[in-house]
Amino acid sequence: MPALSSEPNYRWSRDNYSEFARTIDIWRVVLTFSWMIWIDGKQWSYIGGKTDIKVKKRTRQRAIWLRESMLQLGPTFIKVGQLLSTRADILPTESVEELSKLQDKVPAFTAERARQIIESDLGKSVDQMFSHFEPIPLAAASLGQVHKAQLPTGEEIVVKVQRPGLLKLFAIDLGILKKIAQYFQNHPKHGRGRDWVGIYEECRKILYEEADYLNEGRNADAFRRNFRNDRRIIVPRVYWRYASRRVLALEYLPGIKVSNYDALEASGLDRKAIARIGAEAYMEQLLNHGFFHADPHPGNLAVTGKGELIFYDFGMMGRIQSITREKLLRTFFAIAQKDAEAVINSLIELGALEVKGDTGPIRRSVQYMLDNFMGQPMEKRSVAAISDDLYDIAYDQPFRFPATFTFVLRAISTLEGLGKGLDPNFNFMEVAQPYATNLMQNGNSQESGSLSTAFFGEIGRQAAQVSNTAIALPRRIDDTLAKLDRGDIRVRVKSQETDRLLRRVSNVGIGMIYALLGANFWICATLLFVNGAQIPAIMAAIAAAIFTLVLLRLLTKIDRPERQ
Repeated sequence: MPALSSEPNYRWSRDNYSEFARTIDIWRVVLTFSWMIWIDGKQWSYIGGKTDIKVKKRTRQRAIWLRESMLQLGPTFIKVGQLLSTRADILPTESVEELSKLQDKVPAFTAERARQIIESDLGKSVDQMFSHFEPIPLAAASLGQVHKAQLPTGEEIVVKVQRPGLLKLFAIDLGILKKIAQYFQNHPKHGRGRDWVGIYEECRKILYEEADYLNEGRNADAFRRNFRNDRRIIVPRVYWRYASRRVLALEYLPGIKVSNYDALEASGLDRKAIARIGAEAYMEQLLNHGFFHADPHPGNLAVTGKGELIFYDFGMMGRIQSITREKLLRTFFAIAQKDAEAVINSLIELGALEVKGDTGPIRRSVQYMLDNFMGQPMEKRSVAAISDDLYDIAYDQPFRFPATFTFVLRAISTLEGLGKGLDPNFNFMEVAQPYATNLMQNGNSQESGSLSTAFFGEIGRQAAQVSNTAIALPRRIDDTLAKLDRGDIRVRVKSQETDRLLRRVSNVGIGMIYALLGANFWICATLLFVNGAQIPAIMAAIAAAIFTLVLLRLLTKIDRPERQ
């Protein structure tokens, strides 16, 4: 973002800022926010009575206060706030939304200090390395700032320089944050069902990765290689001769900011095409590369005069496990069947969900979503709306969305907002649908095989699940009877008829399962035979015949109690 010399002189930016003063500043914010939450939970704190409107208004005010406090606390907490904006399981929606707006509005440091860092890390004077070095930075952020420079060869570059004393500030702040995490971990109320120390460790890891400019250079190179065959995507080249953990030289690639709609119009660029390029680039990153830009805000995206999309800043990147068509099939099948348990299992397998403890609350929440929100086609829904639904479900529940998954949601939601600004009719789901369809039809680069193989594999897995259900059904009925004996379940029926009725229901349920399995295997056998797979067809037919015989034998037992 543009450097603002008029920014206030924050306490954390002073050379003589003490660890004791820092501790007081941080704990004051933490305890004040905790006190606010305590007050907001009290009925008497609302003048005229507590209502939903008043609660939402106050929650929004608290969220704004938290965002501004994070900004005042400086680089560490700006980044921590941005990371917490992905944790809808521990923060209300209002706080998540406000923290996601955190921008690195911090003052630039002097050119002299920037030169000192460059010379200390690279071992040469700035004048020896560059024919020109612009003293006024192009942009300043919480972790560092960017200066334009020119090499002796005439090439124009930008030099990223890390903020002086940043790692020292990190060490102080993270030491304090660890104690705060341990305090909340051991708190009888706030620590229940929360891994605060784990959240701290996750933030610490991401912070140090983003502060390592060598890591950012490797990310930029990897991202550039992934799009080497796509001329619509431009990624700056890294000049490794001028790189260290605190310094990074990149190709200078100016462009029109993607959110500067008037400038795009004046340049005669197609805004609809730009919106589509951005969405398609992200589908490529997620489904084909497994390596994606985790912070695609307008400051990190620009457009060339030819309509090409430029990506900047590769400090915060995400990696996602390979999304196979089998995993997508299981997810789609589960959603189509409105089976909350299957949806949860498929999301866990995709790495999109982590469940700790009882799955009952999430199962009920997911079932509610399936019953109430999934009536309209997915391509008609916005990513932001889906994210809001998920965040509402996640808050204060014994499960969480992993950082990678929430980074994906936030990135896509940001792109969807940019897309709608470029084209009011833009819908991310419509762009994503062909990619998902192509993945299901052809798989990804790491897999081979036909859709029919995946389809039959899915049927086989579902058949196995149904079979397991059939085997477990009598045990579940026994458990139910045991609960009746213990008084956990109370019903008013004539005891003489109870056992007979339960046995009949059990036999009917198992019979339906056998019928379903037999029908599935007969269908498989027919389709395999038509496609020339005779041996698998014979095996499927044998399995179908076995289930049919077992079904017929069971049917003879069902009427037996009635004749007694």
